[in-house]
Amino acid sequence: MAKPKWDRIWVNARLATMAGPAPYGTIDDGAIAVRGKRIAWVGDANDLPSSPESCARKVVDAAGAWITPGLIDCHTHIVYGGSRADEWERRQKGESYEDIAREGGGILATVRATRAASEGELFDAGARRLGRLIAEGVTTVEVKSGYGLDTASEVKMLRVARKLGEAFDIDVVTSFLGLHSVPPEFAGLADGYVDMVCREMLPAIADEGLADAADAYLEPIAFSAAEVARYFAAAEDLGLPLRLHADQLSDSGGGALAAQFSALSADHLEYVSDVGIAAMAKAGTVAVLLPGAFYFLRESRRPPIEKFRVAGVPMALATDSNPGTSPTQSLLLMLNMACTLFRLTPEEALAGVTCNAAQALGRGDEIGTLERGKRADFVLWDIAHPAELAYGIGANPVRQVVYRGKPRT
Repeated sequence: MAKPKWDRIWVNARLATMAGPAPYGTIDDGAIAVRGKRIAWVGDANDLPSSPESCARKVVDAAGAWITPGLIDCHTHIVYGGSRADEWERRQKGESYEDIAREGGGILATVRATRAASEGELFDAGARRLGRLIAEGVTTVEVKSGYGLDTASEVKMLRVARKLGEAFDIDVVTSFLGLHSVPPEFAGLADGYVDMVCREMLPAIADEGLADAADAYLEPIAFSAAEVARYFAAAEDLGLPLRLHADQLSDSGGGALAAQFSALSADHLEYVSDVGIAAMAKAGTVAVLLPGAFYFLRESRRPPIEKFRVAGVPMALATDSNPGTSPTQSLLLMLNMACTLFRLTPEEALAGVTCNAAQALGRGDEIGTLERGKRADFVLWDIAHPAELAYGIGANPVRQVVYRGKPRT
């Protein structure tokens, strides 16, 4: 008798592969097998080369569960100190986010708390937030710095993010958000701060291998297009892929600038122009939609979803989990918000946290779909149809999560 060639195989499953022409990439009577950390076989159970028992050392009956790729949260800020509930209360009384930021609140309030926190304190707080994402089937999460705004504090944040990835069954992708806000010691000297970031911070972080990408915040209350372009050029010289917080509060040309530098993604995009959309489509830059921030800030201008569709711009979704504008750790809730607030279809929403989110991280050849050779990250769900993942508000129908070929315990 031939020796089984696979480690495990899941049978009696319905697969939403997020690949292929069928809606959701559906395979109604599917099977998925793993060898090591990779998907070794995926397809219709009738096409298996022999019986499941002879193909794999362990056969798992999925009992009719739906299996999707592991979820990907491609934009978070989960490593930070303190809370901004007080600012949220002020906004409920009528103050604007911009006014609070100009008075030293907003990002700078979190900067003060993050600088004062130890690595251990940041790790413990980040672990609590990360645990909530893991519980909902997230297998890859992007984590940004940007609340340190000096070399030591930014390095501290990125080290914590790396340690979180090592400590938990999850892939952490890090982004150095070097241009997030001008720190107080550079008040009125944004140009000098950008110089310091390019000359000191970027090389130090790149030398230590702490960042998988560089990110920036382009808005009148943050940094100009010229400042971001200088920073992007310096990051490119160090071999770092690029991402951009773009056109959230105004049309600042962010979508076009991201495309000019072939950025992986431009994120937010409520005010992106037609020129920016066309440039993103040509460059292959992913639009990362962040409905949590839209909801929390009571915004009224939605991202131009139909224009993205027509132009062929891929749309990803993320929590934007952060203390000031999207204090959530529920990616499943973002699926519902994207459909309800932004008018995405449930299939678009699921693509936004699987295949398109993988593309936004530059990992589309590794994760995001159920295909042979890709990393064996997937989730079994107690649902009757994939649309239920976006339909449920506060629901968590996870049955089992498989990360790198092994079920989470």
